[in-house]
Amino acid sequence: MDFLSTTFYFIIAIFILVTVHEFGHFMFAKLFGMRVDKFYIGFDFYNLRLWKKQIGETEYGIGVFPLGGYVKIAGMVDESLDTDFKGKPAEPWEFRAKPVWQRLIVLAGGVFMNMVLAALIFIGMAGVLGESRTSTMNPAYVEEGSVYDAMGMQTGDRFVAVNGQPVSWWEEVLSPETFASSKLAYSVQRDGERLTISAPEDILTRINESKALGIRPLMPPVIGQVLEGLPADEAGIRQGALITSINQTAVEDWSDVVELISANPGTPVTVSWNYLGPLPEGQAPVNVDRIREFGEEFRAEITPSEMGRIGIALKQTLVIDHRKLNPAEAVTHGLEQTWNMTATTVMGFGKILSGQEDFRKSMGGPIKIARIANQSAEQGLSSFLYFLALLSISLAFINILPIPALDGGQFVMNAVEGIMGREIPFEIKMRIQQVGMALLLTLFLFFIINDILHP
Repeated sequence: MDFLSTTFYFIIAIFILVTVHEFGHFMFAKLFGMRVDKFYIGFDFYNLRLWKKQIGETEYGIGVFPLGGYVKIAGMVDESLDTDFKGKPAEPWEFRAKPVWQRLIVLAGGVFMNMVLAALIFIGMAGVLGESRTSTMNPAYVEEGSVYDAMGMQTGDRFVAVNGQPVSWWEEVLSPETFASSKLAYSVQRDGERLTISAPEDILTRINESKALGIRPLMPPVIGQVLEGLPADEAGIRQGALITSINQTAVEDWSDVVELISANPGTPVTVSWNYLGPLPEGQAPVNVDRIREFGEEFRAEITPSEMGRIGIALKQTLVIDHRKLNPAEAVTHGLEQTWNMTATTVMGFGKILSGQEDFRKSMGGPIKIARIANQSAEQGLSSFLYFLALLSISLAFINILPIPALDGGQFVMNAVEGIMGREIPFEIKMRIQQVGMALLLTLFLFFIINDILHP
């Protein structure tokens, strides 16, 4: 079932991104009067396709190979390696007959539309969900064995600054642009003392290896609800209680409680808690330190159910600022996020190319993309859309690189023709395209093997 869902969400993501990208080429080609012979999502190698339909001068179709797509524009050396127009005079509707500036716009059209898609997703999410920020007044929970644990951070540390810049929100601490910095140092408050903790240069590689960030805001185990008639209720635990230990093991975070209780289904466990009284109504802040210091101490032996539960639910104690955005604010927020993610993508590739991050462990191919697509979809629609926007930006950046067979390589060739004032010989363009296709196929095979070796 996991394989089917992973494949499904991968195909959905690729279908959307490729359709938008190729539509960018198609739209500008039609705008400038170029004839578009084919518009395909997926590749139809050896004429293998799932569907096709001729509408006007264009054949629309879905190829059986879902890892990409193409728009075949008359008179253009492209993925099809078509040689039909070799040695023939350029026709008015052909790509090669158009002014250089029009050709460059057509070639950049796919990248442009990928950026538009990312911006629309960010704007839409901002308009619907608003803006939420988690205060750094919430201390950190550091997972054992994580890169942050290895750096020397401890549960309970409070972030004060990143690279010397004061921070007020967790979103600033964990922003992609923060990770893309050439050097990264955190200032934290611990037991009244300010400490500076430096991150390793390859922090992204280490996070990718562990498959988890390893740090998040601490969620103290304050009980928000006790289900009537279940073990916790029978033991006397009340709403507002702060669980302090289970089987003499101190607990600081809600995840510790879940882990220790679920690990003992049907087996009695000793639970200790402090209780100061009922919690305030609504979203009023909860003073966890006050409960811990002044609350009355209780202890009881509780037997979890066979499902590893005792009938309690967490009280949300995080200090969060949430506000709705009007349309103008949503547009501004979405465009800013698109710019920040684009800059972060460029800086991230820079770290990989400079050797700060491990290329093999930082880059992902189709298998890794499929896994992330499935994981993001399981977390909800907003998570999947966020992943889609980031992938769209990455696709735009990769396509604009000056590599033969990519849009960037074609862009450079046509720009050179504009500077020279004449067309590059057909044979040379065809050889460049062939080399580019071979290079891309080699990289594709490398990424598949790499995804298998570094899942």
